[in-house]
Amino acid sequence: MRELFVIGIGAGDPDQVTVQAIKAMNKADVFFVIGKGDEKQDLVDLRTTILEEHVTGPYRVVDIVDPPRDRTPSDYEGVVDDWHERRAALFEAEFASEPGVGAILVWGDPSLYDSTLRIVERVLARGNVSFDYSVIPGVTSVQSLAAQHRIVLNRIGEPVHITTGRRLAEGLPDGVDNAVVMLDARCTFTQVRGDDVQIWWGAYLGTPDEVLISGRLRDVEDEIQRVRAELRERKGWIMDTYLLRR
Repeated sequence: MRELFVIGIGAGDPDQVTVQAIKAMNKADVFFVIGKGDEKQDLVDLRTTILEEHVTGPYRVVDIVDPPRDRTPSDYEGVVDDWHERRAALFEAEFASEPGVGAILVWGDPSLYDSTLRIVERVLARGNVSFDYSVIPGVTSVQSLAAQHRIVLNRIGEPVHITTGRRLAEGLPDGVDNAVVMLDARCTFTQVRGDDVQIWWGAYLGTPDEVLISGRLRDVEDEIQRVRAELRERKGWIMDTYLLRR
């Protein structure tokens, strides 16, 4: 493979795909798609819809089965490092067999809580294949959350802290009043203390299944937990993001 595009494609709405992303997709001969199993087949279907709507020429799709990993490890960084190494080996094998231009479609933006760029760098560091690559930014779930709730992420003069549910469990840093939380599988917002905290929550942002809930955290936290559990039971998976504000 002589060139690779890592393309952010937004949070789920095909209309969020940028003109720059469409131009890059139309330069690709092959798209590498990481499969997440039958439970997330609708994500694969959404990617297929995006390709069908925006790519005008011939292309191929190569499916790569995502290697399993422990989701509740005691050594989080070690487990993720091993997972990335196994992913890199799979990508390297596919890259080596492709002579043309490849592309990887990334939900949201490749720079925010996504491992694709780290995997690409690992592949190059192994020294067995060589190629140039470009990164195309995309609309993140954070931006989509703010747009769908019609809010600004920060108040005037205040910073925004972006973190994960795992880190939120350790508590918000001092002085942080606006926190966007991603990758929270355990509804960690219930551990946030205080009666003056507001939450803006969204699941499946940018897709037909989108659900939004907002209000004072203590008033809506039970509803969010119930709705989240029902959605996950029905679909087999969930992707959600939320903003907390003191």
